[in-house]
Amino acid sequence: MGVFGIGSNNNQIDSGEIRGKMYHIACKAWFTSTCSLRPLSIKFEGDDGIIQTISNITIKCTEDKNYSGISSKEFVCESIIGGFLREFKLIFFIESCKWVMVI
Repeated sequence: MGVFGIGSNNNQIDSGEIRGKMYHIACKAWFTSTCSLRPLSIKFEGDDGIIQTISNITIKCTEDKNYSGISSKEFVCESIIGGFLREFKLIFFIESCKWVMVI
């Protein structure tokens, strides 16, 4: 710990607000033997009201985040959505066990 407590609370840094269009999703996930979380496929209601399924998700990176004091795990992913290869984020809120997709 430095002078004046600088560097003493680095593990709880707030990541700010979630930016982008957020969709509440159902996620099929796998917890590995080492307790790592891995999303396998998701379902969500599109803007047109039709339920869409996304599988074959490629995870580019993952990071532990803290949005407004709420612990979460963020996955930067890519997959085919609506016929196009899209990059998106999947966020798992640990305490409430809820998933969102941000495009």
